[in-house]
Amino acid sequence: MRLDKFLKVSRLIKRRTVANEACDAEKVLVNGKAARASYEVKVADIIEINIGKPIKVRVTDIKEYTKKDDASALYEVV
Repeated sequence: MRLDKFLKVSRLIKRRTVANEACDAEKVLVNGKAARASYEVKVADIIEINIGKPIKVRVTDIKEYTKKDDASALYEVV
């Protein structure tokens, strides 16, 4: 799954266009490196988001769609 779509599905960022812009501005790091929106997210990747309050998460699952209540099950905060 693309990074921008994962950020939206997991509700880490509300909109996919905002996630795409954050990746273009190098505000999203995957495994310590700036990542493009087209990066293919894998389980166990470490994602750092530096928008507003910085957050660092580990990907635990990847799903195309998820309900709002289940979105936090896709990652764990590191």
